[in-house]
Amino acid sequence: MSHPVLQALGIANDPRVTDPAAREGVVTVTNPANGQAIAGVKLDDAATYDKIVDASVAAFKKWREVPAPERGLVVRAIGDEFRKHQAALGELVSLEVGKIRAEGLGEVQETIDIADFAVGLSRQLYGLTMPSERPKHAMRELWLPLGPIGVISAFNFPNAVWAWNAMLAGVCGDSVVWKPSLLAPLTAIASNAIAERVAGGMGHPGVFQLTIGADQVVGERMIADKRLPLISATGSSRMGKHVGQVVAGRFGRVLLELGGNNAAIVDANADLNLAIPAIVFAAVGTAGQRCTTTRRLIVHESIVDEVTKRLIAAYKTIRIGDPLAEGTLVGPLVNGRAVEGFLSAIAAAKSQGGTLLTGGEKSPVGPNYVTPAIVRAPASNQLPIAMDETFAPILYIFTFKTIDEAIALNNSVHQGLSSAIFTDSLRHAEMFLSPTGSGSDCGIANVNAGTSGAEIGGAFGGEKETGGGRESGSDSWKAYMRRQTCTINFGRELKLAQGIRFD
Repeated sequence: MSHPVLQALGIANDPRVTDPAAREGVVTVTNPANGQAIAGVKLDDAATYDKIVDASVAAFKKWREVPAPERGLVVRAIGDEFRKHQAALGELVSLEVGKIRAEGLGEVQETIDIADFAVGLSRQLYGLTMPSERPKHAMRELWLPLGPIGVISAFNFPNAVWAWNAMLAGVCGDSVVWKPSLLAPLTAIASNAIAERVAGGMGHPGVFQLTIGADQVVGERMIADKRLPLISATGSSRMGKHVGQVVAGRFGRVLLELGGNNAAIVDANADLNLAIPAIVFAAVGTAGQRCTTTRRLIVHESIVDEVTKRLIAAYKTIRIGDPLAEGTLVGPLVNGRAVEGFLSAIAAAKSQGGTLLTGGEKSPVGPNYVTPAIVRAPASNQLPIAMDETFAPILYIFTFKTIDEAIALNNSVHQGLSSAIFTDSLRHAEMFLSPTGSGSDCGIANVNAGTSGAEIGGAFGGEKETGGGRESGSDSWKAYMRRQTCTINFGRELKLAQGIRFD
């Protein structure tokens, strides 16, 4: 019998969902909290993938002709449907990837929020009018639908990252082909089914497509597919580099949301009653498996002992357990490979002179559980393992003397996603947010707020090996459209620019 949450979401009888005991052409979805199989999911082959993209191309040609405000009404209805299924879908997120219930529900809320944002945006896809240097000429700039958009998402946000792309692409007039992580295909099946059911019921079938397959079978075809003018990919920097090279080779566009090795600076005058809870949530939320997780803490040397003491005390209160149980704050890592990565990083930190202050072990709660760790870097601040992004709850503590030194440490890694400073100094806050670019080099910079918890109204993304992409709010919609500059001659004479005469 299928899991009750699959029945509640109406996907228990989906043709993709099958017996988890099936082997050939099937991926088994396992609950990381207890190791039990939830369901099997059939994988697409190359021929099925091609049919899916063909259907998306056909849908795009019709969808782009629909007025943008009407497309907004479809997205509004999709958001309303997600509201109805928020509890069940949030539970499914927890079952597949181990997020605690509150975070699973919060992720679906992001989808609802971005749908609301997109509805308003559907009446604000503004172009420009510009003065022409030629008499009786007018110039304007249009934003036009781009085409079928390929979305590749990671396991840690199996619903929201797709929605950031799909809801904006939808109002922009694009169809969407989604390839989810094989660690969370059930959430993708349920989410896409909601969107496609609503859009199809309103007379627009095929706008939202889903392909589930192995990287070598589906992923490589997808990034090389000229029918998809934009590939939006979320994952590791290594993966993003490959995607970027392949897509660039066919003159396509990429929107990359890759690794983050985020730091929070704690200034000498920081309000620790504010800073400590924010740091703990950002360091251990989603068991350290957010791209915005705080991985490096840069503390003024005068207060590092007090900050460390408070953090250790806070970590000892963290309840580790069943992500669906009331009061649980940290669930499991997504699988055994993630646990191995966590333990390997702890061992490396010790060998490099780091001091393990708390945690850093497997937890007896279950096979994929670990105890969140705090590691103090040596006095030299040299800890090479901290330059790598380990997707697990490890917080490395460094010290600084001057604000310039702290900002340099913040910027010293290859990634540039999120950053934060806790300070009551206006001068230090403004230096961190420097308008000349000499402050934080990250795409996100927060003052007296942690590195995690971005709102959908602001563009989300980062610099350097984070990829440079921007999703969600602000003017991120422009990534899903093509720009066209138009000149209209309403006179009777041919006039050339730059004063050129051709008589």
